[in-house]
Amino acid sequence: MPELPEVEALAGFLAGHLAGRTVERVLPVAVSVLKTYDPPLSAVEGRRVTAVTRYGKFLDLATDGGPHLAFHLARAGWLRWHDRLPDAPPRPGKGPLALRLRLTDGAGFDLTEAGTQKRLAVHCVREVSDVPGIARLGPDPLAPDFTRDAFAALLRDERRQLKGVLRDQSVIAGIGNAYSDEILHAARMSPFKLAASLTEDEITTLHEALGTTLREAVERARGHAAAELKAEKKSGLRVHGRTGQPCPVCGDIIREVSYRDSSLQYCPTCQTAGKPLADRRLSRLLK
Repeated sequence: MPELPEVEALAGFLAGHLAGRTVERVLPVAVSVLKTYDPPLSAVEGRRVTAVTRYGKFLDLATDGGPHLAFHLARAGWLRWHDRLPDAPPRPGKGPLALRLRLTDGAGFDLTEAGTQKRLAVHCVREVSDVPGIARLGPDPLAPDFTRDAFAALLRDERRQLKGVLRDQSVIAGIGNAYSDEILHAARMSPFKLAASLTEDEITTLHEALGTTLREAVERARGHAAAELKAEKKSGLRVHGRTGQPCPVCGDIIREVSYRDSSLQYCPTCQTAGKPLADRRLSRLLK
């Protein structure tokens, strides 16, 4: 799933390729992709793209005097840029193509989604705040006002585990499964430690780890073409997706806790005082 650093890089990539160019057609291919009907997608056509902005893990394409086209790539979605799209319109079918945006000069992009669970979402709205997922977002962790004290206020009454709090988009916007693992590893904290139990020093440590991890990932992703971002993300991860490999900090073996449709990775030596988290029931005992 693309998270804040990759979506930030995509926003920069699209701003450089779309700004000032005119939309010719927007063609939904998958039935499930379009989440709005008023205004229609045709309201974007014939309009010039004026800006591309990231909101959490959402991307927003603003047009001159017209609606916004906002989309969320979800778990298995991606954007594929084409300097020249095929002239023939795409055919609805069982393939990964979900939506195509074509510019008047023939360039454009496809939104694709792999797998059977179709969660990729496209919204055509008058105001970007009309997208429910954007309206619910918490503060952006890269914003100047996301200070240590602001972070502490978010955690003060949180009785949930850190892993869940960091992934909650209504608490902090843009962090998903991968970067929550990376942040907690950098902070040397158990994913199951209760947020409200953090000491003042631990809050400072976690805030610094959060900012450093995300900013470093953004810098690694910056300037890469859309097609390169998945591989770049994977190459920069230290624990997430690396079960069974040595921890780059201490050399211990990276372990995993599996859920129904996801998993987390962590280092026992760095994060849980050497105690493996065998499963969710046992892991709740570790603070």
